[in-house]
Amino acid sequence: MSQEQPRRPSEKAAGGEQGIRYGDVFPVTGSLAAKPIAPRDAATMQSAENLVLGKTVKGGPAAAMESAASRNEEMGVVGHDQATDAAAEQGVNVSDTLVPGGGRIVTEFVAGQAVGHYVEQDDGAAVVAGVAGAAPGAVRVEEPAKITIGEALEAAALAAGGKPVERSDAAAIQAAEAKATGMDTSMPGGLAAQAQSAAAANLWTARDADKTKLGDVLSNATAKLAADKDVESGDAARVAGAETRNKPGAAARPGGVAASMAAAARLNRAPTT
Repeated sequence: MSQEQPRRPSEKAAGGEQGIRYGDVFPVTGSLAAKPIAPRDAATMQSAENLVLGKTVKGGPAAAMESAASRNEEMGVVGHDQATDAAAEQGVNVSDTLVPGGGRIVTEFVAGQAVGHYVEQDDGAAVVAGVAGAAPGAVRVEEPAKITIGEALEAAALAAGGKPVERSDAAAIQAAEAKATGMDTSMPGGLAAQAQSAAAANLWTARDADKTKLGDVLSNATAKLAADKDVESGDAARVAGAETRNKPGAAARPGGVAASMAAAARLNRAPTT
């Protein structure tokens, strides 16, 4: 298996009174970054990886969390049965979606923030995006699979598929479709048109349960696109700009279209040697 692993905490962070925090190990933000990694968080992530993947990923988020939590427990920063409040309230989960031609995209979350995003090939080889460093002794994949825009949209459908479609989602999907097809106008009946219609209808729908969800629009996105291409940094930037311009507070949805495109772009430019 080939992958990039969570970065090592600094010496100061590893020995500080606050212990090893999420922000020391993963590219997370907000209050979660300041929270010490707790044993129950690590155990929950390990269970999630085993449930979805049938194994614990070597050098992956669960392994990194277990190591940090053990160190924090030794330092007396956390108790053996302690969980981080954000993780306990907002959840720890692993999602995956099959990639056409073989393999699957895997995204791992703590409290709604991605701590791991990678493609696992059918032979078990994987490359992780969104975290720094390199797994010691890992065998590199010679030619890692490139993630297409359609596949990134399918990953968003799985990671945030239960969320009602909003105007910002529709804008992001329109930007993604335009980059995939090379046309600035929406395709009649295409993903962007469906997303715009759903977002408009959701504004007039009182109950969230009755609203059209992101997964309803983006499921099987690859087949719905008239054309597709590998995700590049410029594609991800355009989608991120479209999403944040149309969202109050200019914050992208965790696990949403912009987040999945950004992770795919990082993965596609990851070194292979």
